[in-house]
Amino acid sequence: MKVPLLDLKAQYATIKEDVLSHINDVLDSQYCIGGEKVVALEEKIAKMCNSKYAIGVSSGTDAILNSLMSLDIGYGDEVITTTFTFFATAGCIHRVGAKPVFVDIDPVSFNIDPKLIEAKITDKTKAIIPVHLYGQSADMDAIMAIAKKHNLFVIEDGAQAITAEYKGQKVGNFGDTGCFSFFPSKNLGGVGDGGMVVTNNKDLYDRLMIMRNHGMNPKYYHKYVGGNFRLDAIQAAALLVKTNHLDDWSEGRRKNAQKYNDLLKDIPEVQTPIISEGNISIVNQYVLRVPNRDELLKHLQSKDIGCDIYYPIPMHLQECFEYLGHKAGDFPVAEKAANEVIAIPIYPELSDDMIKYVADTIIEFYK
Repeated sequence: MKVPLLDLKAQYATIKEDVLSHINDVLDSQYCIGGEKVVALEEKIAKMCNSKYAIGVSSGTDAILNSLMSLDIGYGDEVITTTFTFFATAGCIHRVGAKPVFVDIDPVSFNIDPKLIEAKITDKTKAIIPVHLYGQSADMDAIMAIAKKHNLFVIEDGAQAITAEYKGQKVGNFGDTGCFSFFPSKNLGGVGDGGMVVTNNKDLYDRLMIMRNHGMNPKYYHKYVGGNFRLDAIQAAALLVKTNHLDDWSEGRRKNAQKYNDLLKDIPEVQTPIISEGNISIVNQYVLRVPNRDELLKHLQSKDIGCDIYYPIPMHLQECFEYLGHKAGDFPVAEKAANEVIAIPIYPELSDDMIKYVADTIIEFYK
């Protein structure tokens, strides 16, 4: 049996005609940048996330970048974030000229450990970027308390967590902005790159809107140096269709996660994902912690089972951040996780037979 890590064709088959119809509307109008599809998506995402405002942008990366630029974070500033994340989180901090200041993670949730944040705050610290990794919210009560105490901005990296909840509140609503990605592999994925920023601050919303279009307002008058962060109308058209299915798809992932949990519960070597109390995860990835991870990865691949490592090298050990002066051992919890995590298929179109095959293959390896 072949079980890919993700099967976007299976999802597309269920919505193909609707997606093509919406995309054809854009092509017939030839209004390919901005327009009614983008506005409609922004309104829909704002409603889904219980946010006042949403700004469509060109990627999840640009959602973070626009947030940093709109909050006037740049040269000489420091931004605290997790070392265990996708590169864009730290890369955007560097790109605006600020210094990424890394913090180790909680060993259970893999999210930034709030207990370690305050020790990293200096008079140059301007913001915290928590990452809601794998679809589960970071501990936002603790993080927001620290931010309020020290008068810091908070940019939520929710690239993997759109509509996830923390204590009854949707992620993206705790900080100054929430940043989402529509990369095709996400729960809500486009047909290319795309992203969204949400905020509840009208002044910040206005700034984000201007900054996404070269800092221009009105046309050809530039108060700021912004960027080309605009969302394509074709992406908005496809995403408008997919938003109608997002809740069902995320629930399907949660059900599949529970099936794996049940099948793997008696294997002591395998730690299945633990969802913190008060959290509703969208299970963007289903990530196990295991010994002999690299050998398991090869074993799964030999059985035609898709798997991947999110993420094999923490940010503080990336070559491009050598200038920060970190070394192996500086963030031991993240480094240990990087050697033990492995993601297995979790998409909602998985059949019970496929899930059992994946679980049986893992059990076979450890027995």
